[in-house]
Amino acid sequence: MTQKAPPRRVALGIDPGTAIVGYAVVAAQGDRLSLLACDVITTPAGMPLPQRLQQIYERLGEIVTIHQPAEAAMEELFFAKNARTAMMVGQARGVAMLALANHGLSIAEYTPRQVKQAVTGYGSADKAQVGEMVRILLNLRSIPRPDDAADAAAVAICHLYSSHLIKASLLSEGIHSSESGGW
Repeated sequence: MTQKAPPRRVALGIDPGTAIVGYAVVAAQGDRLSLLACDVITTPAGMPLPQRLQQIYERLGEIVTIHQPAEAAMEELFFAKNARTAMMVGQARGVAMLALANHGLSIAEYTPRQVKQAVTGYGSADKAQVGEMVRILLNLRSIPRPDDAADAAAVAICHLYSSHLIKASLLSEGIHSSESGGW
């Protein structure tokens, strides 16, 4: 009797920003993770904000079309110091969410602490620790660069791990996808 391979899941992780948006497409099959794409979208500092947001929207749409992720995850906005920066990043997050939603993707959101916890096992890990665990978990020779790309990979990994654990927990409680609205 042959055993069926576990289904392959592909998730797009986003680290939002106005000047730089990190993105990573990560596939999971069983316990194996693989990196399909990892890079950044950059917008010129002198460009007016509406055109920067338009560029982010269009590029994310292209990424979804090319890589066909089934789900997406984004880091939640976390700023306490600069209200102007928070507003601009919030606008970029909104545009990113719209681009993903317009392509039919479900979007999960995770706090930076949740991402660090899922990837390193420690919610207060620093960027170097997160980057190194991304490298190890994805079996890469080096940490993705720039940091925004590595952060996006961490978000995708967090989502794939977290949603897998939630599904396993629901199944162990006897709740199936038809009862919970699907996944």
